[in-house]
Amino acid sequence: MHYKYNYLSIKNSGTSKFGIIARIIFTDFTHLSINQIGVKFSIILRRDYMCSKSLYKKSYFNQLGEFKDLVPSSFKSFLKFDTEAIAEGALTIKFKELIAVAVAHTTGCPYCIDIHVKQAKNHGSSKEEIGEAIMVATALKAGSALAHGVNALNAYDNNDDDEMYKATYLTRLGEFSRLNNNIFKKFIDFEKQSLGSGLLTVKEKELIAIAVSHTTGCPYCIDVHTKAAKRENASKVEMAESIIVATALKAGSSMSHGVNALNAFEDNY
Repeated sequence: MHYKYNYLSIKNSGTSKFGIIARIIFTDFTHLSINQIGVKFSIILRRDYMCSKSLYKKSYFNQLGEFKDLVPSSFKSFLKFDTEAIAEGALTIKFKELIAVAVAHTTGCPYCIDIHVKQAKNHGSSKEEIGEAIMVATALKAGSALAHGVNALNAYDNNDDDEMYKATYLTRLGEFSRLNNNIFKKFIDFEKQSLGSGLLTVKEKELIAIAVSHTTGCPYCIDVHTKAAKRENASKVEMAESIIVATALKAGSSMSHGVNALNAFEDNY
């Protein structure tokens, strides 16, 4: 059976359980069955709902405590680790928070960025210092992609070596100067500026670089920046503390995104 069911689209015009009230605009759908009309209605409603739904709100972070009830032992252990990772040690809390800001920008966790920028500010970091930490993260995340370019060169040249990562492979990086001369030089200049002395020392920036390198998982970057930090008289303890901050932030990013999972689980639409 066919019905004359005039329907064009649904638009947001108010709020309901999902923040949507369907507004129906009529047209001729005489060629559709009632089931086909229902499917079209459902698809458009879902589309409009997803377009209007916010997946990230600061207030969502308040739901994190629900994990205390869901996985009490693990959640409690994580909080203890996270607190200890950012506590004063060979590195100050202020500097650890700057590392956390850099790593948060590497993981792309909006909750972590919001929390640790505010924490860094509370511990005396200026906007300029935070900016420098973010530039180090930017250089290292981009640098990880470029560094892995030597693997691309090996693959393109049919390198049969079973070893995927060798420190010596990094010497091929200079080939990009020939392949993409102008862009390559601009990136190298940017990296030098980002890691050069500013409000943060070269040593501090290299410690941030170590943390970010462990977040991106770039073995070349870890090797290069650990040695660079050592040349700047960073101790093994300071290096280890920067890695622990990175570990806490990378784990924390997964935990923080758990609130999105909680929302998705409860979303029956």
